[in-house]
Amino acid sequence: PCFLKDWELHVHFRIHGADKKNLHGDGLALWYTQERLVPGPVFGSKDNFHGLAIFLDTYPNDEATERMFPYISAMVNNGSLTYDHSKDGRWTELAGCTADLRNQNHDTFLAVRYSRGRLTVMTDVEDKNEWKNCIDIAGVQLPTGYFFGASAGTGDLSDNHDIISMKLFQLMVEHPLEDETVDWTKIEPSVSLLKSPKDNVDDPTGNFRSGPLTGWKVFLLLLCALLGIIVCAVVGAVVFQKRQERNKRFY
Repeated sequence: PCFLKDWELHVHFRIHGADKKNLHGDGLALWYTQERLVPGPVFGSKDNFHGLAIFLDTYPNDEATERMFPYISAMVNNGSLTYDHSKDGRWTELAGCTADLRNQNHDTFLAVRYSRGRLTVMTDVEDKNEWKNCIDIAGVQLPTGYFFGASAGTGDLSDNHDIISMKLFQLMVEHPLEDETVDWTKIEPSVSLLKSPKDNVDDPTGNFRSGPLTGWKVFLLLLCALLGIIVCAVVGAVVFQKRQERNKRFY
């Protein structure tokens, strides 16, 4: 178990296979969880976990997705959330990014930093020897005493998921005095967000949310704008005609 309040995890990995196109899967997961690794359906580990998961997803299960894969995402769970493979975890995703990390001929790295409630994920997959920001979320609460781990999963399609090294570093960070009275082992995994993680997907009721504008959304927006212009033109014409009639009565 890890009893560090502030830490940074560096993972040297390689995801590769013979198939060049989309005939591979499913991906790799990095964990910081209450239990040691238990085999399960979420990239090889259990669902409804307590803690943090970073998913390196290489295959789009949702055919309607507009994401580019491979895709890296983060999820914090207190045991009540279920990972939805059919939607590539989009219902419970906190944030994510696209990263070209498969079948590279050079070393590929991932860094996960947790410090003073801030979760940061960075990649080094372009052979530039520099970190590139992927995820940056404030308001994350993770307890101490959890376990680090890694797992991978395949289905009808396969791939190779290699963990070459995992290195954990302690970050020397000053905390407020009130933090000294907190039992960090009793903290419930949680995230204080201004919006729900479900806002990352299209609302099934048809409302517009913070997801990307799809083709039908753009069409509806243009249609609404056109109808608005027509209504304004009609109202303007009616008002103008009434003013003309009023002016005639004064002559």
